[in-house]
Amino acid sequence: MVRGLPQPVGMPELPDRVTIHEVGPRDGLQNEPVAVPTDVKAELIGRLVAAGLTSVEVASFVHPAWVPQLADAEQLMGLLPASVVEQATVLVPNRRGLERALACGVRHVAVFASATESFAARNLNRSIDQSLAMFTPVVEEARAAGATVRGYLSMCFGDPWEGPVEPSAVVAVGRRLVDMGCGQLSLGDTIGVATPGQVVELLDAFAAAGVGVEHLAVHFHDTYGQALANTFAALQHGVTTVDASAGGLGGCPYAQSATGNLATEDLLWQLHGLGIATGVDLDALVATSCWLADHLGRSSPSRVVAAWRPAPVL
Repeated sequence: MVRGLPQPVGMPELPDRVTIHEVGPRDGLQNEPVAVPTDVKAELIGRLVAAGLTSVEVASFVHPAWVPQLADAEQLMGLLPASVVEQATVLVPNRRGLERALACGVRHVAVFASATESFAARNLNRSIDQSLAMFTPVVEEARAAGATVRGYLSMCFGDPWEGPVEPSAVVAVGRRLVDMGCGQLSLGDTIGVATPGQVVELLDAFAAAGVGVEHLAVHFHDTYGQALANTFAALQHGVTTVDASAGGLGGCPYAQSATGNLATEDLLWQLHGLGIATGVDLDALVATSCWLADHLGRSSPSRVVAAWRPAPVL
């Protein structure tokens, strides 16, 4: 197949530029059956940054028993250049995780909440109220230290134990995260069941609650092949930050029905085809995902990676 780039043809009422929040090194690799060597993770992050990704989530400062694949957070940060550490985002579950992250020089952190009680119990071993009470001092202390805080909100459209999730329930939790000081809220379709109408409905519900799209990002999984359609609906609604994972890696260790994240390469193909600037080199990113797939011993689920089949693998 001849490799090329999409023909850029813009459409009205779409943003001129989109920031891709790359979650592969954290959300992608946490779902691997075995831990990826720390030096491979460091090289992956370096390649992603070199490809032009400016917002990369690199690690999680959780207890090793929770997510053993990410137990090497301190060692990983020590292998990264200071400039990369300062622009990277890490997930922190509690005050101890925040202390560890700040000690490594991190300036951007994220907390992970749930819109449903069932997932909060399984993922955080707490109720929604208890989890938000745990995050409040984390957010306060992070901001006092000069760090930005991102809030993840999972199960925004459907929950494998509770079924469909009402937008009002999502907004109620999301509003509390914003009020406690999260500068950005990432709305997660954790099991990939959303369709575009639901996306618009939820964004409208947030707007009605006083949370505009400038505070929102979207995080779609492609379980039912709807991630790009849902992303397009969010773009039409003014969202300018989209989470994605290089090579389509990821899932959720606490929700077994969740498959991979939206592949960054597939997202880039759509954005570049719409004439939306990202600052990311698609060729370099495809080469990186092929390189990582070689380390993982399997092919990438990204459609763009499969179509390009770049050779040789770097």
